Amino acid sequence: MSVSPATLPPVLLHSEAELARAALASPLLSRAVRLARWAGPGTRVGAGGELVDAQLPAAAAELDLAAEGIDEADAAAYASEAWRVAVDTGLIEVTDAEEEGAEGTVTQGEDLALLSAGSPQDVLGIWLGALDTVYADATVPDMENLLDVLEENGEVDFDELGWDPQAEADFLDGVLGNLYLLTVGDAAAGEDPVPLPALAASMLVPDDMGEPTDDVLEQVSDAMMKLDDQFRLFEPLGLVEYQPVDEALMADIDDDTAEAPAPVDDEDVSRYGMVRLTPLGLYGVRARMLEAGVDAPAVGDLADKGADALLDGTSTFPQHAAQAEIEQWLARHEPLDAARQLLAAARGGDEGAPLRRLRCQQALSLVGNEAEPALREVLDDPELGGLARVWLAEHGAADVPAPSEALIFWLTIDTLAAQLAAEGNSDELQGLVEGLAEQHSGFFATAWRVEHPATADVLDAMGRLHPDKKVAKEARKAAFKARSQQGL
Repeated sequence: MSVSPATLPPVLLHSEAELARAALASPLLSRAVRLARWAGPGTRVGAGGELVDAQLPAAAAELDLAAEGIDEADAAAYASEAWRVAVDTGLIEVTDAEEEGAEGTVTQGEDLALLSAGSPQDVLGIWLGALDTVYADATVPDMENLLDVLEENGEVDFDELGWDPQAEADFLDGVLGNLYLLTVGDAAAGEDPVPLPALAASMLVPDDMGEPTDDVLEQVSDAMMKLDDQFRLFEPLGLVEYQPVDEALMADIDDDTAEAPAPVDDEDVSRYGMVRLTPLGLYGVRARMLEAGVDAPAVGDLADKGADALLDGTSTFPQHAAQAEIEQWLARHEPLDAARQLLAAARGGDEGAPLRRLRCQQALSLVGNEAEPALREVLDDPELGGLARVWLAEHGAADVPAPSEALIFWLTIDTLAAQLAAEGNSDELQGLVEGLAEQHSGFFATAWRVEHPATADVLDAMGRLHPDKKVAKEARKAAFKARSQQGL
């Protein structure tokens, strides 16, 4: 599985107990469990472990599929799918038919007991096995086409069928990877379903393409139909919440004589299919990514690491994820010890140090007054004295020494450098820059003298961001002086 970023944003997963409950409640796994408990030595299976046709009506009746709104005509297929999942995940053991005669022998598998007596990890492991089964089903050719080729040639020529197993798997990996990114990349976006056309286009329309060509639009339409089939398979496993493509639209798409569909607008986009990963789906897709060697971090990965790993690791996290990670880390430490560790890890003159100090400030804001001795210990530290004074003042501490002008300017440059590293040329940073220049008329005359490794870069950024050309020119001049002072 591959996705574009070298490192994905961290995902905030539900607890394993919650995920295990969701896995057990998923329709497909619950059906597989019911069949595993129903099956016995008298259950008839074929050489491959599949239920024989004569056994399918009894299996479907055991599942009471009519109560789920499943037509009798489709019940056998649903029962067969649940049986296959039960066999593949070890809920059912089938003795090789070649050893026992014409049909295999069925017994309950050892893993069946894990669903009631095992740990949440045991349950999730079985669910991931079911995901592998459904995933394999989702990437095989359409059975009707497969049967047509068999009837015509007597054998399957996958080249003639136009089926490349690796390409099919790569495409589905990419789709789920993009859906994962859309879910974890923004705290709000992950709550909303993604239109199927947008998801298909994300795989097929080049970023630099203006208006998609007819050929590309046709590819997107074909991909939508494929994804519609695949998400219909994944939904009963609890991987996604899915609103299928409108049947009327599917009829138009399947009709070769029909006109091309009109452009999709916001009002009818839901008719083209809407999908979102569930919390269990996030867990499942991440597990597949990790297995494929993709760096897919989760909030909580740093909770048992040192403060240096926490500050470095969260430096690239979105704000909400960094906050959640820091909260989990603090929960494992006493406030005073946590503050001392964080302050020690925040020191440094390297490029990443300002952002570490910003995350340190964020973490310290969550620590109570018990941490006060640690902050007082660093009041004379040139790198930490400024943030220590800010913390003490915010917590109403007495006898906080006033900062020197040099310390104020150093802290200002450090804070701007951290904001620049965290967000780039953001609107928030631009507002901060404008406010500084307005409040301190002689800011640039002093700022270029600040002995901070990022002084020149910060002043350059201020020159880019400030809308007033005169002020921007002052900032650029100050940046030049700072570089000359540093010998750059």
